[in-house]
Amino acid sequence: MTELPPVLRDPSLEMTGKDVPALLEAAPHLALGTRVNVTYLGNEDLPMRTAASAAVLEQGFLPVPHLSARRLHSQDELEEFLAALQGVGATKSVFAVGGDPNPPFGPYEDSLQLIQTGLLPKYGVEHVSIAGYPEGHPDISDEQLWSALTGKHLALKEAGLGSTVLTQFLFDVDAAVSWIEQVRERGVDTLIRIGVPGPAGIKRLLAFATRFGIGANAMIVKKYGFSLTNLMGTAGPDKFITQLAAKLTPEHGDVKLHFYAFGGLKATAEWIERFQGKWSRR
Repeated sequence: MTELPPVLRDPSLEMTGKDVPALLEAAPHLALGTRVNVTYLGNEDLPMRTAASAAVLEQGFLPVPHLSARRLHSQDELEEFLAALQGVGATKSVFAVGGDPNPPFGPYEDSLQLIQTGLLPKYGVEHVSIAGYPEGHPDISDEQLWSALTGKHLALKEAGLGSTVLTQFLFDVDAAVSWIEQVRERGVDTLIRIGVPGPAGIKRLLAFATRFGIGANAMIVKKYGFSLTNLMGTAGPDKFITQLAAKLTPEHGDVKLHFYAFGGLKATAEWIERFQGKWSRR
């Protein structure tokens, strides 16, 4: 039996408020204690988001509900959401993210302002994930992204809160490793979770890549494991993860994976289970 490399241990994954039935199907294939992020979508409401986080906890996993700064209309709405999450025991870990609306719906321009309210510990938050963008952001300059990342890391440390940097998904291993090195050079020493897409249809993967500004030229996707000239079928992150595991060293610090379940929660959970099993039998 071969021991799993650190990057393959304790993966996390993501669901929406509508995905509770899918979570129940995926649950038998996930290790107890798995971190499951619950997104904050504009077409879902507080009861749906809260119920999803409660369902994660009931299945023996750790809910990580998203707080979308620019979607919040007021401090009262933020506190109402935090109180609802606390009521079901789901505030230990959260993911603070800026969100899409421009202009913002309320007083919060970005996730740093959420952190700086000082409200998170009041409602039982102990650990905050923050966003990382290895290939940049289509609407934010690299200078702003680095300033935001280091600023949030420092603010969380000063608040006595644990932190994780959770990234957008990407197909390019070299870009991921280079970005990790730049993060460490800037003194951010916390856990990094590199975003990877679970197995999904190639057209669907490319649609999400276009939406989020992910590099997907012919050379990158061929290295990842599919071709732009043949969009039928599905693609999984087998090659990406194998190459990432080979390139990471202790100097890169604590690095793990976060799965975006574009092909469904059950399919993603089953894939993780199979991949870890195959690696252990090598």
